[in-house]
Amino acid sequence: MGLINAINTLLNTAYDLLMNTVFQIMAIAVIAGAIGNILTEFGVISLANKLLSPLMEPLYGLPGASVISIFTTYLSDNPAVLTLAEDKRFRRYFRKYQLPALTNLGTSFGMGLIVTIYMMGLSNSSGENFILAAIIGNIGAIIGSIVSVRLMLLHTKKAYGTELEAEESNGNEYDIVEYREIKEGNVGERIMDAILEGGTSGVKVGFAIIPGVLIICSIVMILSNGIPETGVYTGAAYEGISFFPWIGEKISFITTPLLGFTSPTAISVPITALGAAGAAIGIAANMVKEGLAHANDVAVFTAMCMCWSGYLSTHVAMMDGLNFRNLTGKAIFSHTIGGICAGMAANWIYKLVMLFM
Repeated sequence: MGLINAINTLLNTAYDLLMNTVFQIMAIAVIAGAIGNILTEFGVISLANKLLSPLMEPLYGLPGASVISIFTTYLSDNPAVLTLAEDKRFRRYFRKYQLPALTNLGTSFGMGLIVTIYMMGLSNSSGENFILAAIIGNIGAIIGSIVSVRLMLLHTKKAYGTELEAEESNGNEYDIVEYREIKEGNVGERIMDAILEGGTSGVKVGFAIIPGVLIICSIVMILSNGIPETGVYTGAAYEGISFFPWIGEKISFITTPLLGFTSPTAISVPITALGAAGAAIGIAANMVKEGLAHANDVAVFTAMCMCWSGYLSTHVAMMDGLNFRNLTGKAIFSHTIGGICAGMAANWIYKLVMLFM
């Protein structure tokens, strides 16, 4: 490929990703943020919290209040769980061994709404509909999150036992599960405030993903794509050396039955999701456009992008923020297994559903 062509390809690919992928993701993030904030302001999320909180103990082994962290990260990103974890009113529901698992739970749903809407909106030349695939991907991510959290709790129980409280209650704080804060003003003012605040948070998410998409995604695209049809490298965008397809072919005997990928190149999406979900969905969009990925792949992409959600780049900081740095390795290991299970579940659920359609 040559050094000069490699640099030109890197720059041209980054520019194209910025103009055609990042700004699209940012637009989706703004709309999703506004919708999410309206749902929060008018109690829809609070109602969902109440309805789903009884499921948290049997499914995850966590208190009902932990469902709040699912919605918080689904509507924003992984680190949003740290804000909750710093709140004493939230921490008092937990025993000490349960608190570190919030990192795995929150990460499993990080950028969930953005990933889901983006995947639903993908299109290819054959006119496939990806809405069902994205929904099944969400189910896969839920299954992966249960595996991840349960594995993490096995480690934390050994470290802290099951009796220590995470926070002592003084009895003077209001119950954040039973009550919620609302904005001042009439309905119209509250709607406008919610839309603007949610949209602003979407812009922040959009800007935050730019480095990950441009750097990680550009490098992955070079490793994923091949030589141009002319057989000569020119330094144009999206030229590459076909490294990931080569790897994908070598391990296809594993990935095909477990994850059901259509093309060996598809392995680049979950690999990218290890570091950045935004970059991963950008690669997924290009693969769908080129006909290298179909609905079954999109279900798996959604599950793994949502569940892993760039955990290698956030887990260390999140565990440090929760003051459980010593368990970072356990959290990463548990979440690695959880993400693989998410992809496997999405693959087989999609195939099962297709048998009846």
